[in-house]
Amino acid sequence: MSVIRISRSHSLDYDHAKASAEQVVVDLAERFGVKYHWEEETVRFKGAGAKGYMSVLPNKVDLKMELGFMLRPFRSKIENAISRNLDEFCS
Repeated sequence: MSVIRISRSHSLDYDHAKASAEQVVVDLAERFGVKYHWEEETVRFKGAGAKGYMSVLPNKVDLKMELGFMLRPFRSKIENAISRNLDEFCS
């Protein structure tokens, strides 16, 4: 399995950070057909070719995404897209 790990610092209050994280995960759901659900400060997602989680902490966001065989060739493209989304969210 290929794994993407991304962490970003942020200065948002928790409600805004969680709402922004929700937008990032909605984008993942639309692009990769993943389903997601929240477990307190962590949103977990899983689909045919990817699974993982994103934790929204007071000053930081951590994302881990495991790519299945079919998505491995697109790893850098996926990682760049997620990084751009998180950069927008954390700025």
